[in-house]
Amino acid sequence: MLRRLYFLFPDEKQAQPVVKQLVELNIPKRRIHAIAHNVELNSLPQATQRQQHDSAFQIEQALWVSNLILFGLAFVVFVTALVSSSFVGAVSSLAVMTLSFIAGEQFVVHLPNVHLTEFSDALAHGEILLMVDVPKQRVAEIETLVHQHYPIAVVGGVSWSADAFGL
Repeated sequence: MLRRLYFLFPDEKQAQPVVKQLVELNIPKRRIHAIAHNVELNSLPQATQRQQHDSAFQIEQALWVSNLILFGLAFVVFVTALVSSSFVGAVSSLAVMTLSFIAGEQFVVHLPNVHLTEFSDALAHGEILLMVDVPKQRVAEIETLVHQHYPIAVVGGVSWSADAFGL
């Protein structure tokens, strides 16, 4: 799984040199995506429809709600099993609740969580959002490079990205 870095630029002209340098640093152009509202992007790699609509956020929400429902159902089964003195039912539902809790904790603690909704005001004001998908071990390197060489860029955080799904 890749990490998606978010950078805000006031205009396309300011973002072009960053894209050029990232490509020179062996980041494929297919992993660089630009989003802008009411601004025509001519020289920057455009984000796909899925990326523009933040499909990853929708998937996260669906998984989170599903996990909560699973936990709740397991809890109901657990209480029912206790009332009916079903040891197997109680242990099984307790195991499902434990796995659901661990999965939720791993999701919250270990997956970075920045989404397009956090940039809606900047995009509405004509700024350019550059999203760069990099391996986890290159996050600090790329953030430092952009921060030091392009002070006009606003570092917007890190999220996850699944290259295989075009998210």
